[in-house]
Amino acid sequence: MTTITVDGLDELKKLAGTELGISDWISVSQERIDGFADATGDHQWIHTDPERAKDGPFGAPIAHGYLTLSLFIPLFTELLDVRGVTTKVNYGLNKVRFPAPVKVDSRLRLSATLADVTDVAGGVQITVAGTIEIDGSAKPACVLESVTRLYV
Repeated sequence: MTTITVDGLDELKKLAGTELGISDWISVSQERIDGFADATGDHQWIHTDPERAKDGPFGAPIAHGYLTLSLFIPLFTELLDVRGVTTKVNYGLNKVRFPAPVKVDSRLRLSATLADVTDVAGGVQITVAGTIEIDGSAKPACVLESVTRLYV
């Protein structure tokens, strides 16, 4: 994994349409899943009861879809560093799909493309097309289009 570092918004604009690369792998442990369940109040057995989940549709506990989605941020920060920015704001998502479940102890990584960079008052808005891959799986865990605003 190599982080692309740019100095300022003008350099960032030149990267529009560029593949940013692939992040390192991270593991999704039962502890991480349980922590997300505690934070969100979503304690559905398919996530938090390993014994019961063994007999469920996936044969093991699975991560919450929104846990998988939330991992986009730490994975993405490995790929792109924009210097000269004072504030980064998650502006939303244009698209999110969860094609495959993330079983406990799976490893995930992100591949991403800087799809678009447009000017907004005080900075830019970037759109990132991302795929969160599962180690050993033909289908990804999550396919998304994230929108972030960067202010100077």
